[in-house]
Amino acid sequence: MSDLIAKTAIDRRLADIVGPVIEGLGFELVRIRLMGGKTRTLQIMADKPDGGIDVDDCGAISTAVSLVLDVEDPVEDQYILEVSSPGIDRPLTRIKDFDAWRGWEARVETTELIDGRRRFKGTLQGTEGDEVLIEIEEGGEMLTVGLKFEWLSDAKLILTEELITEMLRQRKVSGAIDETKFDAIEDETAGDEDDAAEPTKH
Repeated sequence: MSDLIAKTAIDRRLADIVGPVIEGLGFELVRIRLMGGKTRTLQIMADKPDGGIDVDDCGAISTAVSLVLDVEDPVEDQYILEVSSPGIDRPLTRIKDFDAWRGWEARVETTELIDGRRRFKGTLQGTEGDEVLIEIEEGGEMLTVGLKFEWLSDAKLILTEELITEMLRQRKVSGAIDETKFDAIEDETAGDEDDAAEPTKH
């Protein structure tokens, strides 16, 4: 499993438990994080294979995941479960994401220094084998660099007006939004949890 989906040992353990449940419902696990704090929060991002997850979908996932977590009980402390869509400036956690969002701007970070840098900002150019291709500006020239997928520590799309327009178009096509009830997109740009289900306490 990609470290971008599940970073820590407990994240990977949780992913092994909830991943099959989410897939069984017809969705895909995008990212899972157990966050610290006074009350811990288990954040799960999921999506449909073709995109367009909505609040009802998040609720269904939350209910199913809660049931299996109650049985497995992998987290000793009390925690809150949050299930959300990936949001507009979505994290890119699977190698297929870099092909799906080819041509869009992204920020990519690596675990080690690559040619003196860890952060790369540019236009995604898809993949080649196990490498993610990104076009960056270097000394006034455009240069495409290949980064091994396993080197990546973080990657996400950059929020632009064009990206917002494209995501809204996709959601309209998938039926995830009803244009007659759509007044503003402020909530869409508030962060990753634009389609979050009500948190569930455990």
